[in-house]
Amino acid sequence: MKIYAPFAGIVRCHVNVGDTVDTGVPLATVEATKLEAPVESPGPGKVHRIVVSDFSDVVGGDLLMEIGEA
Repeated sequence: MKIYAPFAGIVRCHVNVGDTVDTGVPLATVEATKLEAPVESPGPGKVHRIVVSDFSDVVGGDLLMEIGEA
């Protein structure tokens, strides 16, 4: 599963490569002018790759991370 930024802002990751996650677990937060949105896992799996670093600027649709089978 590929996880994308919902809109432009600054991203903070809450997981690390190798972490196992369940559906609905907060993976990251994207913050833009007084708006903060959690990016949740759409399904269970293991974090295989994180593309962005904490406090990076992203635009909507940017790839944040990839989750695969646990």
